[in-house]
Amino acid sequence: MKLRDVAALLNGEVEGDGELEIVRVAKIEEAGGGDISFLANPKYQKYLESTRASAVIVANNLQVSAGHKLALLRVNDPYVSFLKILQHFNPPVDPLPVGIHPTAVIAASAVLGENVRVGAHVVVGERVRIGDGAMVSHNVVLGDDVAVGENSLLYPNITVYNGCRIGARVIIHAGTTIGSDGFGFAPKPDGTYEKIPQLGIVVIEDDVEIGANCTIDRATLGETRIKRGAKLDNLIQVAHNVVIGENTVSAAQAGISGSTKIGKNCMIGGQVGFTGHLEIADGTKIGAQSGVHRSIDQPNTTIFGYPAFPQRQAFRIQGAIAQLPDLLQTVRELQKRIQQLEAKTENQTK
Repeated sequence: MKLRDVAALLNGEVEGDGELEIVRVAKIEEAGGGDISFLANPKYQKYLESTRASAVIVANNLQVSAGHKLALLRVNDPYVSFLKILQHFNPPVDPLPVGIHPTAVIAASAVLGENVRVGAHVVVGERVRIGDGAMVSHNVVLGDDVAVGENSLLYPNITVYNGCRIGARVIIHAGTTIGSDGFGFAPKPDGTYEKIPQLGIVVIEDDVEIGANCTIDRATLGETRIKRGAKLDNLIQVAHNVVIGENTVSAAQAGISGSTKIGKNCMIGGQVGFTGHLEIADGTKIGAQSGVHRSIDQPNTTIFGYPAFPQRQAFRIQGAIAQLPDLLQTVRELQKRIQQLEAKTENQTK
């Protein structure tokens, strides 16, 4: 594919040789001849001088040094354009053919749509409904009364417990468990615990993506719900009765305690922990490893720290913590001077 053809695909403008042949997509620091890369983050601009790529996708307003020899493809949004060309060179490949593997065990009452793909050793329970074009990969277990929407992709070794519902175009990666019991135990006078029945379900709305080895617990009563367009990274724990809002994204190893409600379009960093029964306003941004211990009422708030505070306050706290060694030394010196003054005063009064 020639660079001028790439420009036409991306609605961009070539600066340099439009006849260059482009055969691959690569990172700017690792690219070689025939590769096209992109520059969206300014900290990588230094690689424009050293990259061996044939061409680089850059922003329309990017200033480059005079006399450079690298072919550039100028676009409005380099990152979005890079994703588009990446998809062009790497079209999706169906990991399973249409049809049902002979080792799959499917209940007679289950209803499967058209062009469904079912892998080896899949178990499909009673009254399960699988929509048109959905994929249920190897070793997946769908409990009784589960629903899977059209064109959803369930990768290997996923378990979906009884009654849970998965919407359309949902992607769930390997090893995730949907609908296991919530962590509910009532303390007894003798110090032991009695298990609280977990009678609710999990609802995953349309266009959600869930990473590998996540656990999403069923509700005690009612629903645990992941709303439309939410994106969860790997190794995330979602407890009973949690609600995650539309288009909210979370990085890996976040943990959300029971009955917490997170608004739409929030961004949650890696290893963030939430205590239970919180309400988090729309558009909240939470820094990595933060501990969220109280509700956030104001939309579009940025918080971080352990415990988490609003950004400006958190910066002040971090600044104060950094000064603690010097402050401690100052206190010790003051204590020493006070002791010397007290001793001197005591001697003068004798």
